Amino acid sequence: MAKLNVLVSLITSDNDYQMAQASAAAEAAQRLDTDIQVVYAANDAVNQTQQLVKFIQSPLHRPDAIIVEPVGTAMPQIAAAAVAAGIGWGLVNRRGDYVVKLRENNRAPVFSISTDQEEVGRIQGKQFATFLSEGGSVLYIEGPSTSEVVQLRRSGMNSTKPRNVDLKVLRGDWTEASGYKAVKAWLALSTSRDLHIRLIGCQNDAMAIGARKAFEEVPESQTRNEWLSLPITGCDGTSKTGQEWVRRGLLAATIIMPPTAGQALEIMTTAIRSGGVQPPPHIVSQPSSYPALDKITARAS
Repeated sequence: MAKLNVLVSLITSDNDYQMAQASAAAEAAQRLDTDIQVVYAANDAVNQTQQLVKFIQSPLHRPDAIIVEPVGTAMPQIAAAAVAAGIGWGLVNRRGDYVVKLRENNRAPVFSISTDQEEVGRIQGKQFATFLSEGGSVLYIEGPSTSEVVQLRRSGMNSTKPRNVDLKVLRGDWTEASGYKAVKAWLALSTSRDLHIRLIGCQNDAMAIGARKAFEEVPESQTRNEWLSLPITGCDGTSKTGQEWVRRGLLAATIIMPPTAGQALEIMTTAIRSGGVQPPPHIVSQPSSYPALDKITARAS
């Protein structure tokens, strides 16, 4: 059998979790003797669509399969075009409603694999409850409003955070720069001190470390130290960044989400080499708190 060629489409190269996704895919490709090409969408859904359409429509560069983590929607039209061209489709960190239907009467493997994003939010809400046992206000930095991941994490977080924990929501785009800019702009408002923020909670580690850098630039030393004494939490928890930032005390906690791109590549490769046996339609991996919630409790008490 000829060596498989798989296109891996990721959201951005300016994000530690996305780079961990790329590394996981590269490690799996080497182990599986599969060729991969990784492309990044630069946080632009239109750009990602155009990239994928170009590969799907090119006879010379058409891959055997596409592994994609979408910027925005689950890309049902692009998925249908890929499968119609005989290209396998692996949806990462999304649960496309179309997956089961698209598998009917098609030999190309189609599946989704994702971390339980609502559980990510539930864990973060529990972290908030642990750090803020007496309640208080959280500066909460979300990703893009169009992202399903953002909505699921917010829903899960709201289901477990205590009622006496209030949120002030800022918007980022998953990058460190966006977390920095959001907090920098917010600090410039005269009302920023009136909310008595007691915790900074971010939907990923990159925005969390960007937020911290904005606080580090506060000119008044006493005010700066007050901001930096607050717990700052994130999500993604890669070993080299999020977990390391917690170990160094730059973040108070994160949530470990094992990179799924490598697992997706292994599932896809196995399915194609098996002659078209479809994998399970939806595969879910479970996140975990770092540190564990009981250790956070011990630290906060």
